[in-house]
Amino acid sequence: MPVVPAKEKMTKFKPERTTSNSFASAIIPSGAISRMAIYLRELQQLQRSGIDTINSSQLGERLGFTDSQVRRDLGAIGAVGRRGVGYSTSQLCQTIRSAIGTDRDWNIALVGMGNLGQALAGYRGFETQGFRLVAAIDLDQAKVGKKVGKLTIKSIDQFDSVVARTPIQLAILAVPAEVAPDVAERLAKSGVLGILNFAPTNVRSPKTCIPVIDVDMAIELQRLAFAVVNQEASR
Repeated sequence: MPVVPAKEKMTKFKPERTTSNSFASAIIPSGAISRMAIYLRELQQLQRSGIDTINSSQLGERLGFTDSQVRRDLGAIGAVGRRGVGYSTSQLCQTIRSAIGTDRDWNIALVGMGNLGQALAGYRGFETQGFRLVAAIDLDQAKVGKKVGKLTIKSIDQFDSVVARTPIQLAILAVPAEVAPDVAERLAKSGVLGILNFAPTNVRSPKTCIPVIDVDMAIELQRLAFAVVNQEASR
């Protein structure tokens, strides 16, 4: 079972829309925000399986969290279950999507069409969660003009004109580490609101004054190795 820190950094959150169980503003622990996507994925699977309700104990058991942790997390976004019944899976999905901002569509640019970029371009899970891949960008002129699915690869030098035609809120950065900071700054200047960074380097700078989430496969494998070693040591 995952260890839950006693105190978590608190993040101010203001949802765009409210429901009968919602609120105008709330303080949500940053750890809870990370868990929301996990809850949502599980709830969507339950919906596909025809399960209409679930209580905090059942949801926690499926995900490795305590029922009290689940209740605290869901209570932080205004979700209220019914005593003896639990939560409506469909209503809870809606509440979580509103809380994390995926109750609307987001236009995405994928920058870097190497092996990783090509794989990400083929991932079908983006659109089911409200993320629309609308632009494929590369720095290599030899790749410009080629097709990736329904998209034609554009040059990074064409990015401003691409944004002018189709507003882009988020970008996935899958370029080599040595060029990633400069590309990130360029995306920020073009009006991109946030970056998912797959490059194994820091792209934050005073000029990249937008949210950046780093995804480093090597670090995640190191965390996994640590978990395995600790499990072996505890036996």
